[in-house]
Amino acid sequence: QVQLVEAGGGLVQAGGSLRLSCAASGRADSTYSMGWFRQAPGKEREFVGVITWGNSEDYAESVKGRFTISRDNAKNTVYLQMNSLKPEDTATYYCAARYLGGFNRRTSAYDYWGQGTQVTVSS
Repeated sequence: QVQLVEAGGGLVQAGGSLRLSCAASGRADSTYSMGWFRQAPGKEREFVGVITWGNSEDYAESVKGRFTISRDNAKNTVYLQMNSLKPEDTATYYCAARYLGGFNRRTSAYDYWGQGTQVTVSS
């Protein structure tokens, strides 16, 4: 079992930055690919980005160039650095873990999920 806990959400003005973290415990280690997803009210959960166990990265077009994922394997923690935030980035952000594997943008591909952290971007 893997437990994931997100932190770092909050309220920020458009153009600002936030850094989310996702701390993994249990059987999580560097062999897991870690994805970030988000869900706005009334919308489906959507892919934001992923960092694979081999440290390759993939991002949704809507965040490419603004968001960056990194990982600290010593701390079993993954980060989502969000810059140049827009009101349309407002959502609950979730991290998810998937054992090994490469790029995958489907929610069904991930085995473990955190509880989510709210990000609100005001205009």
